[in-house]
Amino acid sequence: MTRKDDNAIVGISIGDLNGIGAEVILKTFEDSRMLELCTPVIFGNVKVLSFIKKALNINSNLHGIESLDQIVPGKLNVLNIWREGVNIEFGKNDEAVGKYAILSFTTAVAALKDKHIDVLVTAPINKYNIQSEEFKFPGHTDYLDQELEGDALMLMVQDNLRVGLLTDHIPVNEVASHLTEELIRKKILTINKTLTQDFCINRPKIAVLGFNPHSGDNGVIGREDDEIIKPALGRLFEEGVLVFGPFSADSFFGSGQYEKYDAVIAGYHDQGLIPFKTLAFGKGVNYTAGLSGIRTSPDHGTAYEIAGKGEADNTSFQEALYLALDIFHNRQQYSEISSNPLKIKEKQL
Repeated sequence: MTRKDDNAIVGISIGDLNGIGAEVILKTFEDSRMLELCTPVIFGNVKVLSFIKKALNINSNLHGIESLDQIVPGKLNVLNIWREGVNIEFGKNDEAVGKYAILSFTTAVAALKDKHIDVLVTAPINKYNIQSEEFKFPGHTDYLDQELEGDALMLMVQDNLRVGLLTDHIPVNEVASHLTEELIRKKILTINKTLTQDFCINRPKIAVLGFNPHSGDNGVIGREDDEIIKPALGRLFEEGVLVFGPFSADSFFGSGQYEKYDAVIAGYHDQGLIPFKTLAFGKGVNYTAGLSGIRTSPDHGTAYEIAGKGEADNTSFQEALYLALDIFHNRQQYSEISSNPLKIKEKQL
């Protein structure tokens, strides 16, 4: 498609319409200055979003379009990807609504793959009601890992606090069986590249949390830290990756150690996300690192308990949009420098 201005085109999936996703999207674009930073396009239906806008007394203006060629800069574009009406019941878990959430998401991902949009920001889904014969993924990340090139890594971001995971949405009793040197190596190399390419950090320093309490206490409380993690980190360090650990997880955040590193890698979901959300909840962003396309999302869920009440805080969604744009421009800069470093150096001289 032909671009109509220099702004990045931000694709937005609607998430669960019975949750707070549409509310935080619409609230973000009540401020018309947001339309100077990017050209948004929501993958959904303009009549449904108009209903939600009216129900919540939100003042953003919607511009319905029928194809991505009709995107207008300076407008909050809504691509109509279905025609029928949707029964909205705020706060209700509804399989029918889940199908529209996934239709929005998969259509937006296809647009990202085809470079019709530059970045994707996803509103929260309900992982239960999205399951079907056509979509058998536990969430956004696994589907993105299948559809986009690279190796997906969940990276939670709030300013200089960045927390990645070795394993994410798997049961706790299965975590140890997934922990291998190959996995550790892949995830650390992914986050090392991400910090350089997407966050413009030269020679990033990465901390890895111990898997067991007190990093195993020399094998007394588990052997994974001594037998798997330490050897993997040692070999990576010898190759020039500035990776350190494993650190005892119980005191790492409370003592402020995390502030000395550009990213922290936790062994499993709650080990990383509990401290992250304690420090940054409501302002954090979930970034799917390691892929050819850029996708971010807010750090909260559907919040059924406040859906439809107009109480949702759109800060995290807005931060997700800002981060997506920052990474888009950082990647452009990194690509330019990497493709012809001598030319860049000559310009500087």
